[in-house]
Amino acid sequence: MLYEKLTYKIRGAFFEVYNTLGPGFKEVIYHRALVKEFTLRNLSFKEEPQLSVSYKGKSIGRYIPDFVIEDKILIEIKAVPEMPKVYEKQLYYYLKGTNYKLGFLINFGAEKLDIRRRILG
Repeated sequence: MLYEKLTYKIRGAFFEVYNTLGPGFKEVIYHRALVKEFTLRNLSFKEEPQLSVSYKGKSIGRYIPDFVIEDKILIEIKAVPEMPKVYEKQLYYYLKGTNYKLGFLINFGAEKLDIRRRILG
């Protein structure tokens, strides 16, 4: 599995936040809770970094994910009752347009924590 140990730590943070807060809050609340959890777990992360999206070797725009962990994994968080397919496609294209190979799309708004892992390769 790509970045197996790192993935395990990240998923642990997702579950801790969800099990503590549950569904129903706005995205910003989960974002702030993840900052705390990532810090407690000694994960190196960037909040809302501006990433360049390239096309044929040229930068054509910017993408701002919620987090980048250890300069390896993109994290997109949502807080919606149901996760539309468009969010999965969005993560795929974000990975495709950047140099990252692994991303997580997490929905804290559903009755059950929804974690979707996407590998580009």
